[in-house]
Amino acid sequence: MNEFSPIDAELGNRFTLHLLAINTDVTSAQAKTLWLDIAARYNEIQRDYHTLRHIQQLFAQFDKINHKLSKPHIIALALYYHDVIYDPARSDNELKSAAYAVKTLTRYLTDNQCQYIYALIIMTATHQLDELADHQKRSDAAYLLDMDLSILGVPWPDYERYAQAIRQEYVHVPIMDYRIGRITVLERLLVHPQLYLTEYYHERLEMQARENIAREIRFLRASE
Repeated sequence: MNEFSPIDAELGNRFTLHLLAINTDVTSAQAKTLWLDIAARYNEIQRDYHTLRHIQQLFAQFDKINHKLSKPHIIALALYYHDVIYDPARSDNELKSAAYAVKTLTRYLTDNQCQYIYALIIMTATHQLDELADHQKRSDAAYLLDMDLSILGVPWPDYERYAQAIRQEYVHVPIMDYRIGRITVLERLLVHPQLYLTEYYHERLEMQARENIAREIRFLRASE
């Protein structure tokens, strides 16, 4: 890993600021150790989409909506850890990422904060809101889930690069099996009444996202 790459430096500084905003007793050495662990994981060779560029893209969205969040620093930490464990051959990455986040952060955050981050990461598996009693927590969770799906609503050339990166992560899957599985995933997205849970993202990205998904499905079927 290139510790001093521009993306690493920017995201590392952000991580430290968000962590210190929650716990001012964290030392710079502790924050750096936590960040280097995160960066090393997102730079693993099996990743093509779920990399630090994905985290960078999420924080470009975060900067647009953080004023709408009641707990922006908690949401930020959840973004950092939501894909910290990623093996394309497994289906429990969100569960493992959530558990890893709690294990790593438990000495720096309260139990309630850790459990909230755990719940947020688990929700990224289905992109459906769990039963959170607190209205503000539900609102924050909705924004996090919408940020994670914001890639679906980018202009087609960017979406196409995203789709190609996902294929690269599943290069171990035979092409016919991949097409069937990917079409199934995309069709499940389209049957939802709305992809985005917040008004902000629904108004801005819903139409483009549905067009992109439908276009990828047509491409995959035409390639069979």
